[in-house]
Amino acid sequence: MATLRSVPNTERCRPIIGHYCPLLVASRRFSACVNVRTPGLAPTDAPSGLIPALYTGLVDDAAVFPPGSATLPDAVTAHRRHRGGWYAALVGPLLVPASDLGSLPALLDTDERLEIGVIGDVPLEKLSAAVVGAGPRLAVRQVEAAVAKRSEDPQPGLQALLAMRRDWPDVTVYAEVPLTWGLLAALDTLTAARADGAPVAAKFRTGGLAAELFPTPVELAAVICACRDRELPFKLTAGLHHALRHTDPETGFTHHGFLNVLAGALAAARGAEVAEVAELLAATDPVPLIEPARAGRAADRPLWVGFGSCSILEPLTDLIRLGLVDGGFE
Repeated sequence: MATLRSVPNTERCRPIIGHYCPLLVASRRFSACVNVRTPGLAPTDAPSGLIPALYTGLVDDAAVFPPGSATLPDAVTAHRRHRGGWYAALVGPLLVPASDLGSLPALLDTDERLEIGVIGDVPLEKLSAAVVGAGPRLAVRQVEAAVAKRSEDPQPGLQALLAMRRDWPDVTVYAEVPLTWGLLAALDTLTAARADGAPVAAKFRTGGLAAELFPTPVELAAVICACRDRELPFKLTAGLHHALRHTDPETGFTHHGFLNVLAGALAAARGAEVAEVAELLAATDPVPLIEPARAGRAADRPLWVGFGSCSILEPLTDLIRLGLVDGGFE
Protein backbone atom coordinates (compact mmCIF):
# COMPACT_ATOMS: atom_id res chain seq x y z
CA MET A 1 0.00 0.00 0.00
CA ALA A 2 1.32 3.44 -0.91
CA THR A 3 2.48 5.61 1.95
CA LEU A 4 3.14 9.32 1.81
CA ARG A 5 6.43 10.69 3.01
CA SER A 6 6.70 13.74 5.20
CA VAL A 7 5.03 16.70 3.52
CA PRO A 8 5.65 20.21 4.87
CA ASN A 9 2.46 22.02 5.75
CA THR A 10 3.68 25.45 6.75
CA GLU A 11 4.68 27.00 3.41
CA ARG A 12 1.87 28.62 1.48
CA CYS A 13 1.17 26.76 -1.73
CA ARG A 14 -1.33 28.31 -4.10
CA PRO A 15 -3.67 26.07 -6.10
CA ILE A 16 -2.79 25.64 -9.73
CA ILE A 17 -5.58 27.01 -11.92
CA GLY A 18 -8.28 24.39 -12.21
CA HIS A 19 -6.58 22.02 -9.76
CA TYR A 20 -6.13 21.69 -6.03
CA CYS A 21 -2.55 21.68 -4.89
CA PRO A 22 -1.74 18.00 -4.15
CA LEU A 23 0.83 18.91 -1.51
CA LEU A 24 -1.66 21.08 0.33
CA VAL A 25 -4.31 18.37 0.21
CA ALA A 26 -1.79 15.78 1.37
CA SER A 27 -0.60 17.95 4.22
CA ARG A 28 -4.15 18.24 5.48
CA ARG A 29 -4.77 14.51 5.23
CA PHE A 30 -1.49 13.63 6.85
CA SER A 31 -1.11 16.25 9.56
CA ALA A 32 2.06 14.80 11.06
CA CYS A 33 5.19 16.29 9.60
CA VAL A 34 8.47 14.68 10.66
CA ASN A 35 11.58 16.70 9.86
CA VAL A 36 14.96 15.03 10.14
CA ARG A 37 17.88 17.32 11.01
CA THR A 38 21.43 16.42 10.14
CA PRO A 39 24.33 18.61 11.33
CA GLY A 40 26.56 20.13 8.72
CA LEU A 41 25.90 20.16 4.99
CA ALA A 42 24.40 16.71 4.56
CA PRO A 43 20.83 17.18 3.38
CA THR A 44 19.40 14.58 5.81
CA ASP A 45 18.41 10.95 5.77
CA ALA A 46 15.75 11.75 3.16
CA PRO A 47 16.10 9.48 0.11
CA SER A 48 17.13 11.28 -3.07
CA GLY A 49 15.85 8.57 -5.43
CA LEU A 50 12.40 10.15 -5.49
CA ILE A 51 13.77 13.16 -7.39
CA PRO A 52 15.09 12.11 -10.82
CA ALA A 53 18.61 13.22 -11.76
CA LEU A 54 17.20 15.64 -14.34
CA TYR A 55 15.74 17.79 -11.54
CA THR A 56 18.55 17.54 -9.00
CA GLY A 57 19.38 21.00 -7.65
CA LEU A 58 16.95 22.61 -10.09
CA VAL A 59 15.43 25.13 -7.65
CA ASP A 60 17.54 27.41 -5.48
CA ASP A 61 15.75 28.65 -2.36
CA ALA A 62 15.08 32.37 -2.88
CA ALA A 63 12.56 32.68 -0.05
CA VAL A 64 13.77 36.10 1.12
CA PHE A 65 13.28 37.68 -2.30
CA PRO A 66 10.05 39.05 -3.83
CA PRO A 67 7.31 38.16 -4.22
CA GLY A 68 7.67 35.82 -1.21
CA SER A 69 9.87 38.22 0.81
CA ALA A 70 10.23 35.95 3.85
CA THR A 71 12.22 37.21 6.81
CA LEU A 72 15.70 35.73 7.09
CA PRO A 73 14.87 33.72 10.27
CA ASP A 74 11.76 32.28 8.60
CA ALA A 75 13.72 31.50 5.45
CA VAL A 76 16.43 29.62 7.38
CA THR A 77 13.80 27.60 9.25
CA ALA A 78 11.95 26.75 6.04
CA HIS A 79 15.21 25.84 4.27
CA ARG A 80 16.03 23.34 7.00
CA ARG A 81 12.62 21.80 6.45
CA HIS A 82 13.16 21.58 2.69
CA ARG A 83 16.57 19.99 3.16
CA GLY A 84 14.97 17.46 5.48
CA GLY A 85 12.15 16.55 3.12
CA TRP A 86 11.83 13.64 0.72
CA TYR A 87 12.30 16.19 -2.10
CA ALA A 88 15.62 17.53 -0.72
CA ALA A 89 17.50 16.64 -3.90
CA LEU A 90 15.41 19.18 -5.83
CA VAL A 91 16.58 22.05 -3.62
CA GLY A 92 19.74 24.07 -4.13
CA PRO A 93 21.37 26.44 -1.65
CA LEU A 94 19.59 29.17 0.28
CA LEU A 95 20.06 32.43 -1.60
CA VAL A 96 20.98 35.31 0.71
CA PRO A 97 21.60 39.00 -0.09
CA ALA A 98 25.20 40.02 0.52
CA SER A 99 23.94 42.73 2.85
CA ASP A 100 22.39 40.10 5.16
CA LEU A 101 25.42 37.82 5.51
CA GLY A 102 26.47 39.36 8.81
CA SER A 103 23.20 38.46 10.54
CA LEU A 104 23.03 34.90 9.24
CA PRO A 105 25.44 33.03 11.61
CA ALA A 106 23.40 34.02 14.67
CA LEU A 107 20.44 32.11 13.21
CA LEU A 108 22.36 28.82 12.99
CA ASP A 109 22.62 26.07 15.57
CA THR A 110 26.00 25.46 17.19
CA ASP A 111 26.85 22.47 15.00
CA GLU A 112 25.25 23.82 11.84
CA ARG A 113 26.97 24.85 8.62
CA LEU A 114 24.69 26.30 5.97
CA GLU A 115 25.21 26.06 2.22
CA ILE A 116 24.31 29.37 0.60
CA GLY A 117 24.40 31.38 -2.57
CA VAL A 118 25.23 35.07 -2.22
CA ILE A 119 23.21 37.58 -4.24
CA GLY A 120 25.10 40.79 -4.89
CA ASP A 121 22.75 43.50 -3.64
CA VAL A 122 25.72 45.71 -2.75
CA PRO A 123 28.07 47.60 -5.09
CA LEU A 124 30.61 45.32 -6.75
CA GLU A 125 33.47 46.98 -4.89
CA LYS A 126 31.91 45.84 -1.58
CA LEU A 127 30.87 42.37 -2.70
CA SER A 128 34.24 40.67 -2.33
CA ALA A 129 34.68 41.77 1.29
CA ALA A 130 31.18 40.50 2.12
CA VAL A 131 31.86 37.07 0.62
CA VAL A 132 35.34 36.68 2.11
CA GLY A 133 34.02 37.72 5.52
CA ALA A 134 31.13 35.26 5.47
CA GLY A 135 32.83 33.03 8.05
CA PRO A 136 33.44 29.28 8.29
CA ARG A 137 29.85 28.38 9.20
CA LEU A 138 28.56 29.65 5.87
CA ALA A 139 29.55 27.45 2.95
CA VAL A 140 29.36 29.86 0.02
CA ARG A 141 28.64 27.73 -3.02
CA GLN A 142 27.93 30.48 -5.53
CA VAL A 143 27.92 34.25 -5.98
CA GLU A 144 25.46 35.95 -8.31
CA ALA A 145 25.71 39.58 -9.33
CA ALA A 146 24.30 41.86 -12.01
CA VAL A 147 27.08 43.41 -14.08
CA ALA A 148 25.01 46.14 -15.76
CA LYS A 149 21.58 47.71 -15.99
CA ARG A 150 19.53 47.43 -19.16
CA SER A 151 21.02 49.54 -21.96
CA GLU A 152 24.41 49.71 -20.19
CA ASP A 153 27.57 48.12 -21.55
CA PRO A 154 28.06 44.92 -19.48
CA GLN A 155 31.81 44.70 -20.07
CA PRO A 156 33.10 47.01 -17.29
CA GLY A 157 31.02 45.34 -14.61
CA LEU A 158 31.80 41.90 -15.99
CA GLN A 159 35.54 42.54 -15.95
CA ALA A 160 35.30 43.82 -12.37
CA LEU A 161 33.39 40.73 -11.26
CA LEU A 162 35.84 38.39 -12.98
CA ALA A 163 38.75 40.17 -11.30
CA MET A 164 37.31 39.94 -7.80
CA ARG A 165 36.23 36.33 -8.15
CA ARG A 166 39.92 35.44 -7.75
CA ASP A 167 39.37 36.17 -4.05
CA TRP A 168 37.03 33.14 -3.93
CA PRO A 169 38.55 30.59 -6.34
CA ASP A 170 36.34 27.70 -5.22
CA VAL A 171 33.06 29.59 -5.63
CA THR A 172 31.02 29.50 -8.84
CA VAL A 173 30.23 33.00 -10.09
CA TYR A 174 27.09 33.80 -12.08
CA ALA A 175 27.24 37.09 -13.98
CA GLU A 176 23.75 38.45 -14.57
CA VAL A 177 23.84 39.97 -18.03
CA PRO A 178 20.95 42.08 -19.38
CA LEU A 179 19.26 40.76 -22.51
CA THR A 180 20.14 43.93 -24.41
CA TRP A 181 23.04 45.15 -26.54
CA GLY A 182 26.46 43.83 -25.64
CA LEU A 183 25.03 40.44 -24.64
CA LEU A 184 26.94 38.27 -27.12
CA ALA A 185 30.24 39.97 -26.36
CA ALA A 186 29.61 39.37 -22.65
CA LEU A 187 28.95 35.69 -23.33
CA ASP A 188 32.22 35.52 -25.26
CA THR A 189 34.03 37.05 -22.28
CA LEU A 190 32.53 34.49 -19.91
CA THR A 191 33.39 31.67 -22.30
CA ALA A 192 37.01 32.81 -22.46
CA ALA A 193 37.17 32.96 -18.67
CA ARG A 194 35.82 29.40 -18.43
CA ALA A 195 38.40 28.25 -20.94
CA ASP A 196 41.05 29.64 -18.58
CA GLY A 197 39.62 27.54 -15.76
CA ALA A 198 37.44 30.11 -13.99
CA PRO A 199 34.21 28.64 -12.51
CA VAL A 200 31.92 31.23 -14.10
CA ALA A 201 28.59 31.09 -15.92
CA ALA A 202 25.83 33.37 -17.17
CA LYS A 203 22.60 34.40 -15.50
CA PHE A 204 19.57 35.93 -17.18
CA ARG A 205 16.41 37.57 -15.91
CA THR A 206 13.14 36.14 -17.26
CA GLY A 207 10.62 38.28 -15.39
CA GLY A 208 10.03 41.20 -13.10
CA LEU A 209 7.76 44.16 -12.48
CA ALA A 210 7.67 45.38 -16.10
CA ALA A 211 6.71 43.69 -19.36
CA GLU A 212 10.10 44.35 -20.98
CA LEU A 213 11.76 42.13 -18.34
CA PHE A 214 10.00 39.08 -19.82
CA PRO A 215 11.91 37.97 -22.93
CA THR A 216 9.85 36.54 -25.78
CA PRO A 217 10.20 32.83 -26.58
CA VAL A 218 12.34 33.70 -29.60
CA GLU A 219 14.60 35.99 -27.56
CA LEU A 220 15.10 33.41 -24.82
CA ALA A 221 15.61 30.63 -27.37
CA ALA A 222 18.32 32.67 -29.06
CA VAL A 223 20.08 33.15 -25.72
CA ILE A 224 19.86 29.44 -24.90
CA CYS A 225 21.30 28.52 -28.29
CA ALA A 226 24.03 31.15 -27.94
CA CYS A 227 25.05 29.55 -24.64
CA ARG A 228 24.88 26.11 -26.27
CA ASP A 229 27.18 27.23 -29.07
CA ARG A 230 29.70 28.44 -26.47
CA GLU A 231 29.24 25.47 -24.10
CA LEU A 232 28.40 28.08 -21.47
CA PRO A 233 26.10 27.06 -18.59
CA PHE A 234 23.41 29.53 -17.60
CA LYS A 235 21.02 30.19 -14.76
CA LEU A 236 17.66 32.00 -14.83
CA THR A 237 15.86 34.14 -12.31
CA ALA A 238 12.36 35.62 -11.87
CA GLY A 239 8.99 34.45 -13.10
CA LEU A 240 9.59 30.70 -13.23
CA HIS A 241 7.53 29.37 -10.31
CA HIS A 242 5.32 27.19 -12.51
CA ALA A 243 6.08 24.45 -14.99
CA LEU A 244 4.07 25.70 -17.95
CA ARG A 245 3.94 28.98 -19.80
CA HIS A 246 0.98 30.97 -18.51
CA THR A 247 -0.46 34.43 -18.07
CA ASP A 248 -0.66 35.78 -14.53
CA PRO A 249 -4.27 36.93 -14.02
CA GLU A 250 -3.17 39.63 -11.55
CA THR A 251 -0.47 41.32 -13.61
CA GLY A 252 -1.35 40.26 -17.15
CA PHE A 253 2.28 39.27 -17.75
CA THR A 254 2.96 36.02 -19.59
CA HIS A 255 5.49 33.95 -17.65
CA HIS A 256 7.86 31.35 -18.99
CA GLY A 257 7.45 27.85 -17.60
CA PHE A 258 10.40 26.03 -16.10
CA LEU A 259 9.39 22.83 -17.90
CA ASN A 260 9.34 24.78 -21.16
CA VAL A 261 12.87 25.98 -20.43
CA LEU A 262 14.00 22.46 -19.54
CA ALA A 263 12.57 21.05 -22.78
CA GLY A 264 14.18 23.90 -24.69
CA ALA A 265 17.57 23.26 -23.08
CA LEU A 266 17.31 19.54 -23.83
CA ALA A 267 16.49 20.31 -27.46
CA ALA A 268 19.28 22.87 -27.75
CA ALA A 269 21.78 20.41 -26.29
CA ARG A 270 20.98 17.94 -29.06
CA GLY A 271 21.48 20.62 -31.72
CA ALA A 272 18.04 22.16 -32.25
CA GLU A 273 17.85 25.54 -33.95
CA VAL A 274 16.37 28.68 -32.40
CA ALA A 275 12.95 28.18 -34.03
CA GLU A 276 12.50 24.70 -32.54
CA VAL A 277 13.60 25.84 -29.09
CA ALA A 278 11.28 28.86 -29.30
CA GLU A 279 8.36 26.60 -30.17
CA LEU A 280 8.95 24.60 -26.99
CA LEU A 281 9.26 27.78 -24.92
CA ALA A 282 5.96 29.04 -26.32
CA ALA A 283 4.03 25.80 -25.72
CA THR A 284 1.12 25.80 -23.27
CA ASP A 285 0.25 22.15 -23.95
CA PRO A 286 2.29 19.99 -21.54
CA VAL A 287 2.46 16.93 -23.84
CA PRO A 288 5.45 17.97 -26.01
CA LEU A 289 7.28 19.06 -22.86
CA ILE A 290 6.59 16.01 -20.71
CA GLU A 291 7.86 13.50 -23.27
CA PRO A 292 11.47 14.76 -23.44
CA ALA A 293 11.49 15.28 -19.67
CA ARG A 294 10.50 11.66 -19.09
CA ALA A 295 12.98 10.39 -21.65
CA GLY A 296 15.85 12.29 -20.04
CA ARG A 297 14.89 11.87 -16.40
CA ALA A 298 17.92 9.71 -15.50
CA ALA A 299 20.50 12.04 -17.06
CA ASP A 300 22.11 15.20 -15.76
CA ARG A 301 20.52 18.47 -16.87
CA PRO A 302 22.37 19.99 -19.85
CA LEU A 303 23.23 23.70 -20.17
CA TRP A 304 20.67 25.02 -17.69
CA VAL A 305 21.95 25.11 -14.12
CA GLY A 306 18.54 25.98 -12.62
CA PHE A 307 16.58 28.90 -11.24
CA GLY A 308 15.79 30.68 -8.00
CA SER A 309 12.27 30.58 -6.61
CA CYS A 310 10.79 32.17 -3.51
CA SER A 311 8.57 29.08 -3.27
CA ILE A 312 9.94 25.55 -3.35
CA LEU A 313 6.53 23.90 -3.14
CA GLU A 314 5.01 25.59 -6.17
CA PRO A 315 7.46 24.08 -8.69
CA LEU A 316 7.43 20.79 -6.79
CA THR A 317 3.63 20.69 -6.93
CA ASP A 318 3.67 21.19 -10.69
CA LEU A 319 6.18 18.36 -11.15
CA ILE A 320 3.92 16.07 -9.13
CA ARG A 321 0.76 17.12 -10.97
CA LEU A 322 2.41 16.46 -14.33
CA GLY A 323 3.59 13.01 -13.24
CA LEU A 324 7.30 13.86 -13.42
CA VAL A 325 7.89 13.34 -9.68
CA ASP A 326 6.05 10.68 -7.69
CA GLY A 327 5.02 12.95 -4.82
CA GLY A 328 6.67 10.98 -2.05
CA PHE A 329 4.64 7.81 -2.59
CA GLU A 330 6.36 4.48 -2.51
